[in-house]
Formats: sequence, C-alpha cells, structure tokens
Amino acid sequence: MQDEAILDLYFARSERALEETEKQYGAYCRSVIGRIVNPEDTEECFNDMLLAAWQSIPPNRPERFKLYLVRIARNLAFNRYKGKKAQKRGSGEIETALDELAEVLQGHESVEDSLIAKELSASLQRFVAALPERERFLFVQRYFFVRPVNELADEIGVSSNHAAVILRRTREKLRKSLSEEGYSI
Repeated sequence: MQDEAILDLYFARSERALEETEKQYGAYCRSVIGRIVNPEDTEECFNDMLLAAWQSIPPNRPERFKLYLVRIARNLAFNRYKGKKAQKRGSGEIETALDELAEVLQGHESVEDSLIAKELSASLQRFVAALPERERFLFVQRYFFVRPVNELADEIGVSSNHAAVILRRTREKLRKSLSEEGYSI
C-alpha cells in the first residue's frame, strides 16, 4: 500500500492504518530501534511509535512518511535508552557515536538556547546537504541511524579505518563550518 493511502487511513481514524504501517515499515523501524535499545525494549518502543503516529496524524500529514516514522522511533528509542542507561545490543555503538559528535554539538537546556538549537539544526542540515554523496551517506548512517563503522565500510567498499578517517574529517569540516557561522565549539 502506498504512503498516501496509509495516511488517508490515519485521517479516517481507521485502525487498519496501524496494520498497514507495520506491514510496510515494521521491520525497518524495528531495526533502527534495535540499534539503540536492547532486544527486550524493541517491541515496546515500536508499539510506542505506532501510538505516537496515531496521535500525531492528524493533524500532521508528513510528506515523507517513512522518515517521519523513523524519527519518532529513533527519538523514543533514545529516550528509553537514556531512561534505563541500558547497554545497547551491538557493543555500545550509541556511546561511541554520541562521543564522536559530543565535541562538535552540545545540548541546549534554556528557552533561549532552544532558538539557537533550531538555528543549529538548520546549519547542520545545510552542512549535510552540501556534503559529497559518500560522506553524506556515512555521516547520516553513523550519526542518525547509529550504524557501526565497520558495517558502513563494508557497504561502500572501503576499510573500517578508511571509513573512520572519512567520518573524522567530516566532523572536522562540521566543526569549521559551525565555527564560521559563529557557534562556539
């Protein structure tokens, strides 16, 4: 079933929307969640993702339904991970990925900082969009989907060390780009 038809089911408040969502994107969303939380929490996070989608559609009508679901799934899984401080399946990829970016991006707590965070998000989006395809793929897959470096290296046909070097250089480019835009790094 096409995304538009599934979204129409959500707008009609048909429970079939949840069944079709699971059929179309269940395996993919579970794999994203499974990279972040332990296997016991994956199904619960997936069900929470379905509930969040049900509650947010309508009024929202996402243009890219798959990405909308993945963003919800990813955020719920990170919240679950932070809440439990559980060790992720896959030998700590979350800690490693977050540590790699920690030097470049810092969290914001205050209301004033939330505006800065939005500007920072826009800057980050521009930066990623301007990257060459291979660098963009590695950066997004590593830091959004929390995929292991060795898995990404195999996928693009380079050594793990080479992929790690590309990611390090990309982080340095990000640091320089944000610094030029006035962010203190």
